[in-house]
Amino acid sequence: QGKFTLLRDTRTDGSFLVHHFLSFYLRAGCKVCFVALLQSFSHYNIVAQKLGVSLAAAKERGQLVFLEGLKSCLDLVFGEEEQPGQPSPLQFLSGSTSDLRALFDFVRVSLTPADGDSWKGPVLLVDDLSVLLSLGAAPVAVLDFIHYCRVSVCCQLKGNVVVLVHSNEDSEDEENELVVNSLCHHSDLILWAEGLATGFCKDVHGQIKIIKRLSLRQAAEQDLVQIYQYKIQDRNVTFFARGLSAAVL
Repeated sequence: QGKFTLLRDTRTDGSFLVHHFLSFYLRAGCKVCFVALLQSFSHYNIVAQKLGVSLAAAKERGQLVFLEGLKSCLDLVFGEEEQPGQPSPLQFLSGSTSDLRALFDFVRVSLTPADGDSWKGPVLLVDDLSVLLSLGAAPVAVLDFIHYCRVSVCCQLKGNVVVLVHSNEDSEDEENELVVNSLCHHSDLILWAEGLATGFCKDVHGQIKIIKRLSLRQAAEQDLVQIYQYKIQDRNVTFFARGLSAAVL
């Protein structure tokens, strides 16, 4: 509880990590606010069903609060409101404000426990944060949003925050790299999925670097780094040490 986990991908698609955490926290009985900026609800629901979880059922019982970013963007562009009288969480797109206060308020209200709630703990899941920059949000506004979410969800509500960001060390997108590097410094745990430097392989889809930020808690400690390779299958992901894939053995 109270942890900030950063999911980072480079030269590959790290969305399998998002699907894992979404199904994991729902099965664990946690209240989940999912800010989905990359795909539609039906996409996430189809993948979740393969993992044995129904997002539609979780929404009905109030366990899952789902923000469908694609739909919200279209509603704002065409001047429609999802619920009349209520501001859109992505209000900054309309140009009336430059900060992400409305999005933070949506998260805070969604995860604040109500009377009679029996969920084990609140979880904020964001897929993916880089989209906010593409939509025109300033890096400072994005970092402020994550800071306030950490204070509200991790510190006050004793919940967890899990965020996916795309990164490319050779990229000329300085704003995105600024956000990624800043988030790395504040993360309790970093799961960094990378594509293979040698190119495509049918038996190894990439490698994942697990960085436990021990130095964040104790200044004298070294961060613990573990590296595995992985293969994505239809319903799960297989992990193995480097050099121990079927392609080698």
